[in-house]
Amino acid sequence: MSNNWRDATKLVRGGTTRSPHGETSEALYLTSGFCYEDGETAEARFAGEDDGFVYGRYGNPTVEMFEQRLCLLEGAEACYGTASGMAAVWGALSSHLKAGDHIIASKALFGSCYQIITNILPRFGVTSTLVDGTDLNAWELAVTPQTRCFFLETPSNPTLEVLDIKAVADIAHQSGSILVIDNVFATPILQKPLEFGADIVVYSGTKHIDGQGRVLGGAILSSQEFKEDHLKPMLRHTGPSLSPFNAWVMLKGLETLKLRVESQSKAALEIATWLESVKGVTRVYYPGLDSHPQASLCKQQMSGGGTLIALEIDGGKQAAFDLMRKLEIIDISNNLGDSKSLITHPSSTTHRAVGEEARAEMGITDNLLRLSVGLEDVRDLIEDMEQAL
Repeated sequence: MSNNWRDATKLVRGGTTRSPHGETSEALYLTSGFCYEDGETAEARFAGEDDGFVYGRYGNPTVEMFEQRLCLLEGAEACYGTASGMAAVWGALSSHLKAGDHIIASKALFGSCYQIITNILPRFGVTSTLVDGTDLNAWELAVTPQTRCFFLETPSNPTLEVLDIKAVADIAHQSGSILVIDNVFATPILQKPLEFGADIVVYSGTKHIDGQGRVLGGAILSSQEFKEDHLKPMLRHTGPSLSPFNAWVMLKGLETLKLRVESQSKAALEIATWLESVKGVTRVYYPGLDSHPQASLCKQQMSGGGTLIALEIDGGKQAAFDLMRKLEIIDISNNLGDSKSLITHPSSTTHRAVGEEARAEMGITDNLLRLSVGLEDVRDLIEDMEQAL
């Protein structure tokens, strides 16, 4: 029955398991361990013959409800909750790759994802190649006999580059590789990568899923086979466990995810459209605009432009800093997907560690700002940007 529900219903009721008390809100199980009726039960659970819970690092009823709800929303067979979004990225990649393997990724990456692919995985014998994600020929040419995984973000952080999921998935599968997609910016409300051929989808639940700047959390969506054969053996023993409290907070966040994302996306489109006509703004990046380089692709695989805008202004770093200093409503913060509007300067914050050369290849200039549109009145946000500009 729940598989036939529409998204709004899945977000409110999906995965809910009530205790004998019949609570309305999902129960919060704050426990590190579980008791067994007898030794035989304990043995069966450790052998995987009994589905009951064993230990907080292995699973928890509240975390399981969060995982099941995301599965329903994403259309995935399985989900593994993690302590953060980066734990989800690392878990998805490290559980699949081994020494001697090769990974191909788009150049347009979040700073920490860039570090994992270019610096951390190579320490374990995994080689990598970065390509222009919009160039399908570049993906094909980068394939080697050792290639086992493709990784990309779409839209990308922070320049909102949109990549063709289906086309890249086809190339990956032809080479015997899996495609892992970071779908944080689009959210499962605006884009469902599994429907376009992706094998794994990762989320930072810290962003839109919580949506109110409270907790860290992440999730990996996959097939049941991938979860059993790759994720469980790696993550159960290395311990990036999702806190039950954080899972509970994100469960409550999921209830309003559709309402928030759709409202924020509507406001973001209005702000982006206005920014295109403002003196002092030299370029606006937003997937919902006709001026976006991949505008037609955006319409094919996304149901909306999202909550993020990138803009370039006249001047360099100091001009960007001056604008942020003058804002009265919009906060300066490197977080995103929040109910409060937030702005950051990527080249000095989220992408500082990737280096000047890599930033240039990603199109991250010193006069680029990333705006995460919140739930304030859009007229107040435009007036705040107007006076700052």
